[in-house]
Amino acid sequence: MLKLLERNIRSVDQRLILLAHPDASISGVFKNAATDVERHRELVRDMQRLRGGIYLNDGAVAREQLSPDGLHQTPEDEKSWHLLILGKDRRVSACVWYLEHDNNTVSMDHLRVRHCPLARMDAWRDRLSGAVESEIKKARQDNLRYAEVGGWAVAQESRCTSEGLVLALAAYSLGRILGGALGITTATVRHSSSTILRRLGGAYLEADGMTLPPYYDPNYKCEMELLRFDSRRPDAKYHDVIELLKEKLADVLVIAGRAAAASGVDEWPGQSPLHVFG
Repeated sequence: MLKLLERNIRSVDQRLILLAHPDASISGVFKNAATDVERHRELVRDMQRLRGGIYLNDGAVAREQLSPDGLHQTPEDEKSWHLLILGKDRRVSACVWYLEHDNNTVSMDHLRVRHCPLARMDAWRDRLSGAVESEIKKARQDNLRYAEVGGWAVAQESRCTSEGLVLALAAYSLGRILGGALGITTATVRHSSSTILRRLGGAYLEADGMTLPPYYDPNYKCEMELLRFDSRRPDAKYHDVIELLKEKLADVLVIAGRAAAASGVDEWPGQSPLHVFG
């Protein structure tokens, strides 16, 4: 399995694209970076359309929760890095977002987890807050960023491939490229997503010696788990492939959505940047 995964990662730069968040400084970090406002916007919409279709089919959202043209839009989309895998038709077939926070100001009140049903339960509200704030404190002490990861979706035709796993591992790799991070994600039990993330190194949040339990989220109509991760400490079995992905991410196409975010990065000429893949 790992050998097959490694072979897929070695060619991942042919189908993986990274969208930079609006305030990202990408010059000097990524070798193949460009500013293309229109293409960035198109890929975000393509990603939102993919999520909308998948979540609707899974029963995780109702039709009225999507835009009139079927997009699943969230506030995080405008603030995050986006890791996208393109299918043979050059459309987004898998996606995940990665949102960094300012360690000097971030608190639980800034995170999506504040909307978690556990935050409304008397028995778990304070434990959840204490666990999250403890993680943020650890990140500050270790000079790491604090990050959230979400929006993980894989097209039906790609679910028997390694694409979803590659994206989950790439989130660890991106965290390392950006200086290291502690983070949190809400993972659905559906499609064994939370199980996969725990195998990669995700762990349950703990407070007062107690593990925070899974919970039912009425917004997504499924059972969820809160998981923490440390970009420095994935499961040892995946250390080498994460390092390989880190090397590959330095070479993948990175698209910034505005010129101010990519000082020193070339503008693309008239053609779509995807033409570099032939």
